[in-house]
Amino acid sequence: MLLSGTFVNEIPRVAFFPDSYLEVNGAAMTCRRLVEYARRNGYPYLCVHAGPDPGLTVDGSVSHLQLKRSPISFKLDEELAYDPLFQRHTNMVLRQLVEFKPDVVHITGLNDVSIVGSYLAWKLDIPILGSWHTNIHEFAASRIVRSLRFLPSGFVNSLAGFAERKIMQGSILYYKMPKVILSPNQELVDELGRRTKRVSRLMGRGVDTDVFSPAKRTVNDGIIRLGFVGRLRAEKNVRLLIDIEKALIESGRTNIKMLIVGEGNEREYLEQNLKNPEFTGFISGDDLAEAYANIDIFLFPSETDAFGNVTQEAHASGVPAIVSDKGGPKFIVREGETGFVAKTLEDYITYASMLYDNPDKLAEMKRLSRESAMSNSWDSIFEGVYDGYREAISLHKGSAKPEANA
Repeated sequence: MLLSGTFVNEIPRVAFFPDSYLEVNGAAMTCRRLVEYARRNGYPYLCVHAGPDPGLTVDGSVSHLQLKRSPISFKLDEELAYDPLFQRHTNMVLRQLVEFKPDVVHITGLNDVSIVGSYLAWKLDIPILGSWHTNIHEFAASRIVRSLRFLPSGFVNSLAGFAERKIMQGSILYYKMPKVILSPNQELVDELGRRTKRVSRLMGRGVDTDVFSPAKRTVNDGIIRLGFVGRLRAEKNVRLLIDIEKALIESGRTNIKMLIVGEGNEREYLEQNLKNPEFTGFISGDDLAEAYANIDIFLFPSETDAFGNVTQEAHASGVPAIVSDKGGPKFIVREGETGFVAKTLEDYITYASMLYDNPDKLAEMKRLSRESAMSNSWDSIFEGVYDGYREAISLHKGSAKPEANA
């Protein structure tokens, strides 16, 4: 039974089980912003997440239950991990849920933390809302291709395709548990709605236009800076930056610099092969905002991002973006106005060359990029999440029928 008697027009009590929270990535940043939104508005919120300092802490209306992973946890990425023994925390989490009395449980993916949350939601008959943050199936396939590039390509591609299909099938089964699913782009909204037969809604991403602003620019030396911000990992397809730079230089467009923000195991390869790079390493706050503003053309060749927060941060900084036609960033860019969507290496080169050659066009796209970002506030995004909570509760109580995808 439901532990609380909240009506759908009231502020629901939420138990949140994010797969990524303390890590440095876009999904974790979004989760932290959602929790901060609840705290700032005084909404009752219990956030259960993995971390190194186990225990319960309270910050206003928000309670944090941090649970430590076991020594046998294995890494999914430099920071992300999975603990096969995480279920040992089930009884502790159960006690907190019974005391907190949530109206809805929010899960974010097929991972050790959310598995505990979804099991207890089922056990206690609490409705579930699920939000999709990471294209883990594409992430895994990309990692296989990059890691096994020394093997015959046909075998590697077949293995990667098999892994991608199986992981997606498992994710679809898992996402049949929620009453409502939130996804960061319309492509996923449609696919998850069709394959899970659940209510499927759009949950975009906001951007802080005070933090990220063209006013933070500190360079004015006439050099065209092409920039990338993110983890320097295989799944981000960062080696394509080398090919883009090489083609621009060979075509006589030599007044360029590659500004690379981030860390990862591809950094050494980039350092060895880029001709005129500037590496900042991992930076945040004012340093990150300044780096964005100093970029003229943002390059984001990742094919696995479900959304791509960095693209919106670039736009807020007045920087047009050239992004891949695979993944979520293509839904952020307005073609020919705030950037371009590239299908091939040649597309990246063509669009970057055009902006290099046409300073008036570049200036206009910088202005339009900033204008586009100004309409995307985090508060409006999270108001939509709370609408999703209410809809999940309503559907669970049987007071409404699932609607068509929106």
